[in-house]
Amino acid sequence: MFPFRGRMSSIRENGVGEELDGRNDDDDDLKAPLLRPASGGAVTITVSTAAGQNSKAAAAADKKVRTAKFKIRDIKCTACTASIESMLKELAGVQTVAISVLDGHAAVTYVPELTTVEKIKETIEDAGFPVEHLSEQDIAVCRLKIKGMMCTSCSESIERALLLVDGVKKAVVGLALEEAKVHFDPNIVDIAGIIESIEDSGFGAVLVSSGADVNKVHLKLEGAECLEDCKRIRSLLDSAQGVNHVEMDMDEQKVTINYDSAITGPRSLIQLIEEASPGDNIYLATLFVPPRQRESDQLQETRMYRNQFLWSCIFSVPVFLFSMALPMLHPYGNWLSYKLYHNLTVGMLLRWILCTPVQFIVGRRFYVGAYHALRRKSANMDVLVALGTNTAYFYSVYVIIKATFAENFEGQDFFETSAMLISFILLGKYLEVVAKGKTSDALAKLTELAPETACLLTLDADGSVVSEEEISTQMIQRNDIIKIVPGAKVAVDGVVVDGQSHVNESMITGEARPVAKRPGDKVIGGTMNENGCIYVKATHVGSEAALSQIVQLVEAAQLARAPVQLLADRISRYFVPAVVVVAFVTWLVWFTAGEVGLYPRNWIPKAMDKFELALQFGISVLVIACPCALGLATPTAVMVATGKGASQGVLIKGGDALEKAHTVKTVVFDKTGTLTVGKPQVVSAVLFSSFSMEEFCDLATAAEANSEHPIAKAVVDHAKRFRHKIGSSPDHIPDVKDFQVHTGAGVTGKVGERVVLVGNRRLMRTSEITLVPEVEKYIFENEELARTCVLVAIDGKMAGAFAVTDPVKPEAQRVITFLRSMGITSIMVTGDNRATAAAIARDVGIDYFFAETSPVGKADKIKDLQGKGVIVAMVGDGINDSPALVAADVGMAIGAGTNVAIEAADIVLIKSNLEDVVTAIDLSRQTIARIRMNYVWALGYNVLGMPIAAGILYPFTGIRLPPWLAGACMAASSLSVVCSSLLLQSYKKPLHGRD
Repeated sequence: MFPFRGRMSSIRENGVGEELDGRNDDDDDLKAPLLRPASGGAVTITVSTAAGQNSKAAAAADKKVRTAKFKIRDIKCTACTASIESMLKELAGVQTVAISVLDGHAAVTYVPELTTVEKIKETIEDAGFPVEHLSEQDIAVCRLKIKGMMCTSCSESIERALLLVDGVKKAVVGLALEEAKVHFDPNIVDIAGIIESIEDSGFGAVLVSSGADVNKVHLKLEGAECLEDCKRIRSLLDSAQGVNHVEMDMDEQKVTINYDSAITGPRSLIQLIEEASPGDNIYLATLFVPPRQRESDQLQETRMYRNQFLWSCIFSVPVFLFSMALPMLHPYGNWLSYKLYHNLTVGMLLRWILCTPVQFIVGRRFYVGAYHALRRKSANMDVLVALGTNTAYFYSVYVIIKATFAENFEGQDFFETSAMLISFILLGKYLEVVAKGKTSDALAKLTELAPETACLLTLDADGSVVSEEEISTQMIQRNDIIKIVPGAKVAVDGVVVDGQSHVNESMITGEARPVAKRPGDKVIGGTMNENGCIYVKATHVGSEAALSQIVQLVEAAQLARAPVQLLADRISRYFVPAVVVVAFVTWLVWFTAGEVGLYPRNWIPKAMDKFELALQFGISVLVIACPCALGLATPTAVMVATGKGASQGVLIKGGDALEKAHTVKTVVFDKTGTLTVGKPQVVSAVLFSSFSMEEFCDLATAAEANSEHPIAKAVVDHAKRFRHKIGSSPDHIPDVKDFQVHTGAGVTGKVGERVVLVGNRRLMRTSEITLVPEVEKYIFENEELARTCVLVAIDGKMAGAFAVTDPVKPEAQRVITFLRSMGITSIMVTGDNRATAAAIARDVGIDYFFAETSPVGKADKIKDLQGKGVIVAMVGDGINDSPALVAADVGMAIGAGTNVAIEAADIVLIKSNLEDVVTAIDLSRQTIARIRMNYVWALGYNVLGMPIAAGILYPFTGIRLPPWLAGACMAASSLSVVCSSLLLQSYKKPLHGRD
């Protein structure tokens, strides 16, 4: 734990601090794996199955295998491992055993269908060795497309069903995205079992992707004419280095391969297949691009609702004409009143015949949905629609039966209510699906940025171009050299190895100005090359590319549920049962009032009686209530906002981050790399000893060369430039012995026979190096100019110093001023000395800052602010600031570049532009405001519509809402919510385009 010594200061205070920016040269250690493979001492044993089980084991060869790890005690030599092996070989299903003689760790590969972890553990214990099963968090993730969801209660039902499945650890279902993300233990349940649980709940499910889809290629095979050919190809691919999983469709002659892009790639796999051709039979493999699942599903759903609506109209329009229009047009509608038998008229029979297909064929989906909902002991919109339409339909059938067999019976049928209600609901769903498709437009545009083809270069040993070949971008492999001509899109993430140009990265970062690219600079796939020809070496391909990671991050954000949605979830849980009760009470009140004569007879419309009037009011209440609008209010707005943010270089990791950001009252900025450019430069160097400048620079460079700190790199670069300026260059940098990093202070080491210390004032004091007045004066003068002093001591005496400056970003002051106008306080936190921190804060307009603060101290100070009830956002570079980013209510990692998979932050700002901090907070505020407006629309329809449907205005104004019109209002409510969310597509950055 770092000692916390940060002090909150005002720039109006005086005084000089004492420390440099805290150094952390152990960043690479954070990236190292927590568990490293044991070196040596491991025995790998291939186990054969017992006699009589060969056929069973052979049949299991193609089945999935799992690896269980154990800690075995009392192992003293290889004889112990041999005794364990002799016991395990009797156990069916065990394939291999690897045991470390040194630490007793064992890894057992087995077929789950033939044996279990418990059986393996018991077998080892029977061999006389205590054993403990090491539980590994072997968690897989899959994304599923869900079909048939109507409202929030549907998504909740699916989540509950998934969480009841043994092995499922976490499940999130997105209503607007119509997808589910499931975290599960593959040792307990597989994807087929998860899909089955969803289908048992009454919904459809299709696999979109799984954790194994990290890098996947689809190939179409030719020449594999028989089963033996397919088996030969599959066996070849299974044994190929870098291939993780192979799926083969022998009927379609297609193969899907999951692979490690660091080892192999699509072209290598194709070459491997073609080289395996036996004799005259030649195998050919070509790239096969399957249709995009989301786009095809959306198109299919749109067509389904459109076709169902058109079919319903074919029957519903005549029903409407025969019941509402023609009877009013005398004498053209008189034939409808012709009595066929007793009081059964032609119009009643035609309406019955035309309405029946709409009720039971077109409207079948509502019956199915209601059945599954009630089976789950829940209720959704399908239940309301089924209740309303069935009530109208079967009462109308009752009227027809009575009219047929009773000579004096007269009644009004409601067939037009049932038919028109289903038609309007289907029209609303069709328009809603079309509108929901537009909510992911920004994400779709991102996925379409990558070009379809690329120019692959083949180089000889001297680096000269031998040939050029146009290939699909999906065929690019790591380390390929790709030629990017002017006006073409960059085909892959990589590094420029030759040529110069300017690249327009606005489609990824939102930065309008083209960025100069030279050899050694990184480029992002999907950006536009402006004016020069460059050669790019591919470094990240497939799902590792920045574009793919951005899409994955946004998709995950759209699935995440915002806390504000909990209101809708709570309401929807009781909404439908409450509506059914209200509808029944409405019918009962009106019917009772009519029977006891509480309203005059002239209130009842012609051709209706008291029961029918009350029934129409009850049906109207049933069908005007809309839980769908409530369920869509939050996720549609989050979808549009996250997609829009991604297109402008602001990646928001879900609704939770979006909601928290709008309440932020304090933004804490890191200094180096956040408020400043992050590229320190030495502006002066002085000597306080008899050493020459050359020798002084050489010794300082030798000590700093092993440090990754930006200030150390600045010192090394300055020394190199100085050597080059005087026309001399050392053959090599001297080796350093006893090198040590002193976190937050500097470095020490032995160069030759000299002991060198490079760091800040604290390092000198702890090493008992005397700082003479001349040195103190130099430090004071530079710190007042916002410069950091790097002190160098050689053999226990002060030798000299470097003054390092890190320029403030040009937009920093404008951003701080704009945040202040938004009512947000800005604070700076840095490990640098107090005087330098005060100078930087004064330049950018920050009133308060924390100086001399370690990385953990930054997190502590954020917690102190939170303890006072302040909602805090932290803006940092996402590496040294990780503890603070995690501690803050909203962590913003700025300048992440291609590393968009950063875990510490809630919001990733791709550019190093501080204006995006304002954009993130402003977009959050706009989105939450839009969500609240959506709730106004959704609740407004229900709160105002239900009383009107129940007839509250009828006694005073004579206004009555027929059931078919109530259904149209219900459909319009969902559509209005989606359209309201779509208004976020027009969002503009508050500081966009300002210089």
